[in-house]
Amino acid sequence: MMVQETLFGEQGMVLKTAEEMSNAELLSAVLGVAEDNLQYGSLSDIMHAPTNFKGIGEKKQEKLFAVRELARRLMTVSPKIEIIHGPEDVAHFAMPKFRFEDKEHFAIMVLNTKNHIIAMPDISVGSLTASVVHPREVFREALRYPVASIVLLHNHPSGDPSPSHEDIAVTRRLKKAGEVMDIPVLDHIILGDNRFTSLKEKGLMD
Repeated sequence: MMVQETLFGEQGMVLKTAEEMSNAELLSAVLGVAEDNLQYGSLSDIMHAPTNFKGIGEKKQEKLFAVRELARRLMTVSPKIEIIHGPEDVAHFAMPKFRFEDKEHFAIMVLNTKNHIIAMPDISVGSLTASVVHPREVFREALRYPVASIVLLHNHPSGDPSPSHEDIAVTRRLKKAGEVMDIPVLDHIILGDNRFTSLKEKGLMD
């Protein structure tokens, strides 16, 4: 029999299972802050800017950041994927690493001739809204490995993986550079909040 995690009242009565609790209720239980102070903020707002909420001082902020780091470490254990068959495999492998980043990271997934993942190095880290990447940085990093092809990928801290005009322009520039270098750029995956966009599937790479 599976025992569910529960929250108990003063008399030992079960109040709610953890799964039934709202984000505000869970954070209230962890921080000892009145639920009313948290219910009008999104989980992202509370986790990234906790001092904007009444009752969260320096000590509670430290506790919240510790909880966030534990959650990040738990989520950054990438699933074991032997071979990349398509954009879903790329997203499933890369999502845990970048999902909770506050800034935009641009990385490449380096593949061998059998589409096994060799490495996934960061190329650049940008601001809250943009990363800066140049072809020479991408292919200099790719050439450190026995590379056959690469997949471009970056995260959108906003959670929305819709490509910008700059994303499309960078993709096309890097694809052309890959043709010159004889290193095919197979796709560009944009990672959002548990969502992703494949520029190849959208027909935006040419």
